[in-house]
Amino acid sequence: MESLKSIVISRFKILSMLVVSMTLSMVLLMVRMKLNQSFFFLFLVWNLFLAIIPFAITTYLKSKEHHHKWVLLLWFGVWLLFLPNAPYIVTDLLHLRGSELYLMWLDVLVVISFAFNGLLLFFFSLMDMEAILKPLMTDKKRSVLITLVLFLTGFGMYLGRFLRYNSWEIIQNPFQLLDDILDIAIHPTSHMQAWVFTITFGAFLSVGFWTLKTFRKED
Repeated sequence: MESLKSIVISRFKILSMLVVSMTLSMVLLMVRMKLNQSFFFLFLVWNLFLAIIPFAITTYLKSKEHHHKWVLLLWFGVWLLFLPNAPYIVTDLLHLRGSELYLMWLDVLVVISFAFNGLLLFFFSLMDMEAILKPLMTDKKRSVLITLVLFLTGFGMYLGRFLRYNSWEIIQNPFQLLDDILDIAIHPTSHMQAWVFTITFGAFLSVGFWTLKTFRKED
């Protein structure tokens, strides 16, 4: 309990901002449900919950003063597994295809608000992990690792959106998942969509991450 209290105090500004932003998303969703008499976008709540998990992991890790190398490696693996869930919400914009024209502006606002929260959680979590790894790695190695994570996140988003894998598939269906990943890696020309998606989203996330880091340094 004392540890939880210290986390809330040390991260009060960030947590307060996220709570306000996520509350607004929920309010917009409820307005949308009321006006459209539809629960279609309710899945965004679950997606947002999944987006919180990597941020919760790094928040917990930041609350600890010392990390055993192998324990941290295990946490890093779990964190990386759930990380694509945060920016994944951006791809939910595809569901706007089914929106009714007269209230499409509201649907756009609802999805963008959830996607915005997902991106915030993603960037904050990534900056947390970078800070956690700082005592263990040189700046150059850490930058290379973070860049790799950004593009792996893009690939994870592709697996989730187009191949319909989720974070639990590595336990429930690991061999099929590995087979699909190897097929994409070994036969890139047969999976151009996967590579284009990974590179473009990796670049998008990279620009967003380094831009946000620059702004935070200037504050």
